[in-house]
This record gives sequence, structure tokens and C-alpha cells, in this order.
Amino acid sequence: MIQRRNFLVGSAAAGLCALAAPVFAADKTSPDKLRIALLPDENASTIIQNAQPLKRYLEEVLKKPVEIIVTTDYSSMIEAMRFGRIEVGYFGPFSYVLAKSKAPDIEPFGVGVEKGKPNYQSILIATADGPVKELADIKGKPFAFGDRASTSSHLAPRALLARQGLIGDADYKVVHLGQHDAVARAVAAGQVPAGALSEQIYRVLVETKKIDPTRIRQLALSEPIPNYPLTVQGFLKPELKDAIKRAFLDLKDPTILKLFRVEAIATATDKDYDVLRDMAKVLQLDVAKL
Repeated sequence: MIQRRNFLVGSAAAGLCALAAPVFAADKTSPDKLRIALLPDENASTIIQNAQPLKRYLEEVLKKPVEIIVTTDYSSMIEAMRFGRIEVGYFGPFSYVLAKSKAPDIEPFGVGVEKGKPNYQSILIATADGPVKELADIKGKPFAFGDRASTSSHLAPRALLARQGLIGDADYKVVHLGQHDAVARAVAAGQVPAGALSEQIYRVLVETKKIDPTRIRQLALSEPIPNYPLTVQGFLKPELKDAIKRAFLDLKDPTILKLFRVEAIATATDKDYDVLRDMAKVLQLDVAKL
């Protein structure tokens, strides 16, 4: 699903250099090259390997060179969008809300649809033979999240726990492991007794045999979360923005859609992500200061 999945064309290191380098484009509203960033919520080399069909498609449709970038983490992608170092960003839902608070002119335009729905869920898991059998057992124990700006691997499950009276760093120890797959592996191995990640990424890890489901117990699923949004810089020329939006919304190639874990891309608006802002309020988070 178009979720979580927060690429580059040669190596992650090359992408980081590209983001750090100054931009000398004569006209930022219609750059000679389009830089498109995907969220680093899984192994970057895997994303890079799978990204080439998207790059070729966009270059053919948009008639411009395309650079696919994977940033080191959610925060660096937000900053890249904020300072105009990328033209298109594929954010996680909450990282989009954070980015929008820092760069109000960015525009969400697309959201993935999977099994007919433009949303997904977070899954809370525990080690099968570990001490956590139900949510109440998390009290007093470590709980693993992914990136701090992740929706399904931090914000949504942390809000769910808060609604159950379990407050991070007061009722349980908060542990951040960065990536979704790292959370699943740590819980399966018993390195942490429980954790949370995208339910879809969890299912993919099971299907590809990267984790053994018999070593994991499902504790709960979060409320539905709007899928990952595709966003574009508001300062681009209208005709270029329209072309970018059409290129993604018209995507039909299943190989490329699989990269986003979706079956189609539908239109999205900023209002669709108000549910994330509500979750932040439950956790008493001021997104403008994160």
C-alpha cells in the first residue's frame, strides 16, 4: 500500500550528496531535473533496486531526467522538502503533517489505494513466548517503535497505547529502532518484548519469509490511517505540477504500483490527514515544534 514507504539512482550515499549540494537551477519553478524522494522506512538498497521502473516511467512521461532519492531518515526528507532540495516527496502520513507544518506550500495530490481502501493500520506485536500476552502487559517493559516521525510505527500505536492508559516513558520504556523491519526482527528475536509497525509491511515480511510469524503474537491493530501521500512543491509552474500529478494518478503498471504496495493511486487533500493531527493532540504533541 502506498503507505510507509518512505530512492536514489546509484547509491544512498550519492543521494545524500545530492541533497547536501547547493542547487544552481536557473528556474526552480521548472527545473531541468526532477528530484523525487521516497521515505526510508525499509532497507534503502531494496528500495533503490525496485525503483528503476518508476524512474524510467516518469522520465518518459515528463520528458525530464528524474533522480530518485532515499534520505537517511524521515527528518532529513522533511528538511529536503522544506528547503526545496526535492520537487516531489512520498511521505508517511505523520511525516507529511510535520512537513506541512514546516513547509505550508507543499501540496498533497495522491494517495495509494489497496484492497479498495486509501488507508491502512498499525500492528502491535509481541514475542510469542515472551512476557507480553496483552496490551496491559506492556506496562513496565520496553516497547519498540520505528522512526519518531513514522505514523504506523510510532504515532498511531503510541496514541493507541495512550488511550489504554499506557504513557510512553512513564508506563513503559520507549525504544526507537528506525525502520519497520528492524522492529519486527527485534520482537521476533526476543530482543524487545513488544513493538509496532505498519501492518502491511509486517505481512510482506511474513510472505517473503524475512520473519517467522510463529515467533510473534499479534496484540492489536490501530484505527485506520490514511495512506502515504504523494506531495509536490507548490512553487512549481502549474503546468509542471499538473503533469507530475497526472503521471502518478494515471499509473497503471502493476510493477511500479507494487513498489508503493498499492493497486492504484487516487487523489488526496490535506484535510484527509486531520486524523493524524488528532492523534498528535492525544499525545499532546505540537507538530510545529517537532
